[in-house]
Amino acid sequence: MAQILAPTSQWQMKVTKSSATASPMTAKMWGSLVLKQNKKGPTRSPTKFRVLATKSEGYTINRLEGLLNLDLTPFTDKIIAEYIWIGGSGIDVRSKSRTISKPVEDPSELPKWNYDGSSTGQAPGEDSEVILYPQAIFKDPFRGGNNILVICDAYTPQGEPIPTNKRARAAEIFKNKKVIDEVPWYGIEQEYTLLQTDVKWPLGWPVGGYPGPQGPYYCGAGADKSFGRDISDAHYKACLYAGINISGTNGEVMPGQWEYQVGPSVGIEAGDHIWASRYILERITEQAGVVLTLDPKPIEGDWNGAGCHTNYSTKSMREDGGFEVIKKAILNLSLRHGEHISAYGEGNERRLTGKHETASINTFSWGVANRGCSIRVGRETEKQGKGYLEDRRPASNMDPYIVTSLLAETTLLWEPTLEAEALAAQKLSLNV
Repeated sequence: MAQILAPTSQWQMKVTKSSATASPMTAKMWGSLVLKQNKKGPTRSPTKFRVLATKSEGYTINRLEGLLNLDLTPFTDKIIAEYIWIGGSGIDVRSKSRTISKPVEDPSELPKWNYDGSSTGQAPGEDSEVILYPQAIFKDPFRGGNNILVICDAYTPQGEPIPTNKRARAAEIFKNKKVIDEVPWYGIEQEYTLLQTDVKWPLGWPVGGYPGPQGPYYCGAGADKSFGRDISDAHYKACLYAGINISGTNGEVMPGQWEYQVGPSVGIEAGDHIWASRYILERITEQAGVVLTLDPKPIEGDWNGAGCHTNYSTKSMREDGGFEVIKKAILNLSLRHGEHISAYGEGNERRLTGKHETASINTFSWGVANRGCSIRVGRETEKQGKGYLEDRRPASNMDPYIVTSLLAETTLLWEPTLEAEALAAQKLSLNV
C-alpha cells in the first residue's frame, strides 16, 4: 500500500565491528570447558544441558554462537558464497554454500555449480544434474564480512533453461532495445503472513480462534495490534545491509500480516531483489521459529488476502504527456487480462473476489485512487499528467520475473489489432 516514486542509487553498506562480536576461540578458551561428569548428584537431562566456554576475562559465551560470529577476514582471503535458486514448486527457495578463493564484485567472477534436480522436483533421477548460473550478488547479512548471497538461475547441462527458470525469458525481454530505451521502473509491494509453528495459525491469533475484526491492525502499534514487528524490522535492516533496494515496510490489514516494498528497480533487477529479499525473510523466520507463508488467502472469510501489487512506469509515462501513454498501456493490459491472471500466482482466485480491496478476477477495470480496481492510478499521476500505474492483480506468491517482464512485453512490445483496440477502448470508457 505504499507509493514508490523514483529509484535511488544502490546502498553501499559498510560493516562496523561491534564490541559484542565474538573473538576466535583460542586453545586456552577451549581448555576451560569443564564437564564434571564424575561429580555425584542428579543426572542432567540432555535437553537442558548447555555447553559453555569460559573466557579468561571472566564471562561466558555460548560456544556455537562464538563460532557463528567468527570474523574470518583477518585470517583468510576465502569467502563463503551462498548459491540461491528457485525450486520445483516455482515459489520455494533452495540454497547451498561453497568456498570461493577470494572476494568477488561481479557474478561473472563466480563459477557455475550444479545440484541434484531430482531432489527438488526439477529433474529425473537418471539424469538429475542441473547447472546453476550466478546472476546477482548481495552481501550476506547472516555471515557478514566479505561473504555473499548469490541469486542463480538453473539450466540443463546442455545450456537450456529448465522449465522453472523464468529469469531467462525475462532477461530476453529486458534486453530488447525498445524495452531498454523506455527504462522500465518497478516498485513491488510484497505482502506476507507469519504463522505459529505448530498450529499454522497466524501469529498473535488465539489458537483455533479469531482476533477482533480488521481495522486497528493496519500500520498499528501495541501488543494487541502488532504481531511480528521484530521479524519485520530485522528483515528490513538485513535487506539494507545486503544491498537490496528495500524502500519501506508496514503492518498490514490482517493481524499477523506484513508488507515491505522493493524498488524502484530497473528491469531484471526487480526480480533479483525480490527473490533475495524473500530468501532473507525465510532465513529470519527460520531463526525466529515462525513459519512464513506467501499464500494469497491464508485465512478464508472476512480477512484481507496477501498480494504483491506492482507499480510500473516507463520513460514515456514519466515525461510530460505520460498520462495518455499510461491509458494506452492500460488498454493493452485489458486485452491480455486472462494471460496476466494465469501468470500472477497460484490460488489467486481465492483472493481476487471483488472484496477486501480487490477487483474480481473475471473482470478488468481501472480507476484513479480506486483500490477495488485491477489497475489503480494515483491522484498525483492524474494531477501531474504523468507518473506510474499500479497493477493490483498479482498475488503474494507471484514470480517477479514473470510479472515484471509480462508488464513490459504487454505495454511495450505487444500490439493489438485495431478492432480489438477500439472495442477495448469503448469498454474501458464505460468502467472509468
